[in-house]
Amino acid sequence: MTITPATAPPAKLDSEFLTGAVTGAALLLFVGTGGMVLWQVMQTIGSGTMVDRTLLVAMLLNIALILIGWFRYRAMTLALTALNDAGEQARHLARHDSLSGFLNRRSFAEDAAVLLAATQRRGKAIALLTIDIDHFKIVNDMHGHAIGDMLLQLIADTIKRAAPSSALVARLGADEFACAFAFDAAHSAPVDVVAERLISELSLPFRTGDIEIHTSASIGIARSDIDCASIDALLRTADIALHAAKSAGRNRYAWFDRAMERSIQARAELESGLRVAIPQHQIAPYFEQQVDLSSGRITGFEVLARWEHPTRGLIMPDTFIPVAEETGMIGELSLSVMRQAFTAARDWDPRLTLSVNVSPIQLRDAWLAQKIIKTLVETGFPASRLEIEITESALFDNLPLAQSIIGSLKNQGIALALDDFGTGYSSLAHLRALPFDRIKIDRSFVTSILDNPESAAIVNTIVRLGDSLNLPITAEGIEDSGVEARLRGIGCAKGQGYLYGRPLGVAQVRRLLAEKRLLAQHPEAARPASTVVRLAR
Repeated sequence: MTITPATAPPAKLDSEFLTGAVTGAALLLFVGTGGMVLWQVMQTIGSGTMVDRTLLVAMLLNIALILIGWFRYRAMTLALTALNDAGEQARHLARHDSLSGFLNRRSFAEDAAVLLAATQRRGKAIALLTIDIDHFKIVNDMHGHAIGDMLLQLIADTIKRAAPSSALVARLGADEFACAFAFDAAHSAPVDVVAERLISELSLPFRTGDIEIHTSASIGIARSDIDCASIDALLRTADIALHAAKSAGRNRYAWFDRAMERSIQARAELESGLRVAIPQHQIAPYFEQQVDLSSGRITGFEVLARWEHPTRGLIMPDTFIPVAEETGMIGELSLSVMRQAFTAARDWDPRLTLSVNVSPIQLRDAWLAQKIIKTLVETGFPASRLEIEITESALFDNLPLAQSIIGSLKNQGIALALDDFGTGYSSLAHLRALPFDRIKIDRSFVTSILDNPESAAIVNTIVRLGDSLNLPITAEGIEDSGVEARLRGIGCAKGQGYLYGRPLGVAQVRRLLAEKRLLAQHPEAARPASTVVRLAR
């Protein structure tokens, strides 16, 4: 919407013209009649004759018309002044944010472009800072939008005080602000000083009424002489730097560099690639051996998701799983891996079981249990041979929902394992809250069991706890025989890790099972084994 300066409407202009014409005519008539009346008054002095009544009435009418015209003129002047004030206010509102008083995004871009041209002529540069208030949505959710608006006003005042007096300041979005100012391109330290001051002062508690709110801010910085030479490009690169500051932990600032842009592009390529890879089954299951520590016999496999990219080769899960979680594709990816794993293991020895490690994001889906059961039915894989693995961190967001999902799965005969045990904040509470069938010790404790006395003590405690609760224990991350011997000595039943071999593809694991006589056509396979399906490692 374009706002134009306010002008008087045509009807008002016509009225103003008519009033002026009448007033002017009245003045001319007053000059004529008044002069005649004054002449007669002078002649009647001493003669006793009367002044002409008609002329006297005409003069009085002229005076009345003049007074009416003056009052009308004054009223129209006041109205026109008010109209001009309204126009100025409309122009101000068109350029400024009504809440903070800062420039809005469009006006900021316009004024910053003028500043950029001026600084370039003087051989200087512009620093553009984008400022985002961390977790501001929580303030609105907890205290309401009225308190949120008051907080934004306090934040705006703080930014104005902390920024250089010559800086352009703007509110770009709900809780995002911008600051631009010129600096000597050879000395960027003053920009760091401004950013540090903003971080410091925006981290102080804000008080509004009886409410004290603690905030923090993340800042991205771009400079015109190195990063780009237009305001739009500066805003884009400052936003990229802001994202990097948030990813690094928030409550900090970051200067833009080209590596950040390459990272953004790489992530975008991963996201678009995943949208093709999942339906084409490029995300495939890979199997890592699990063994009985006392006998060395293979008891099962953990299945790890791998992206078999047609041009880039094998991509590890820590590269693409976070992208799948952020974009909401993790559910589809998980079910695809499950379907392939169930199909691959369907003709293995019937005593082998599969276990699926689900993402914390998946546990927010109230229909997760139904989706898993549907996949089991469609692949013909028995629910009694399935084990679900859940990390402790997955239980923090919504324990009641997790209990509901797990209850539905348990009702179908599916087993439950607590993965990465010992890394959470309330492990014993989780063991009591949910009906787990197995505990898996996190690899961070297992790999350091020989070097770290604390890790050794934790592993010993978990093994004893499993014995007392009648919960089997599996240790992850076994990579050398010394660790294996220590685990065997303290009574850990099962283990897995690269000591027993790298993860294998579907065809490779099938050949291994045939050699070990663990396929369905070999009923003499000695012991039940288990297979774990994990999306991320």
